[in-house]
Amino acid sequence: MTRPSTTRHLRGRRIIGRTLLAAALLTAVAAVPAAAAVAPQRASAAAARDDVSEAEAQEVAHFYGAYLDAVAAEDGGDLATALRGFYLTPELRQELRAWEKANHADGVLRAQDVPAAFRVTAGDSGAGHAWTHVRLTWGSVAHPTYTNLTVQSELGTGKISGIRG
Repeated sequence: MTRPSTTRHLRGRRIIGRTLLAAALLTAVAAVPAAAAVAPQRASAAAARDDVSEAEAQEVAHFYGAYLDAVAAEDGGDLATALRGFYLTPELRQELRAWEKANHADGVLRAQDVPAAFRVTAGDSGAGHAWTHVRLTWGSVAHPTYTNLTVQSELGTGKISGIRG
């Protein structure tokens, strides 16, 4: 037993339904404002920027962790100098030497002592640079004090090019 009339009737309904669905989708797409179409691109760019900032912050954290260990060690002067040579731009090393001569303190830490701890937080990035926030913790656990630094990194080289306190 065949049902040619029923099959044609269902097939016709499917075609009409698909046509109506396609028309509704095209109408909805045409009604979406241009600003909404750009929003996913902005979110994607922000996510990429966040990834860049996080990667640079990780490098800054590696530097400060190793540098604090070197400065705290008895014979860590050569290691601290080597770390500066590896992580910092030549221009920043020269700027730090001048700052240290004028202030009689360590330019990377902006202090004469070694902090008890540090925390690194990713900042923003743009124009070939990334900014990272470094919080140095001083004093005891019961009575801590903090110094906040802004560290600038070059995106092209990954080197630290500025430290502001």
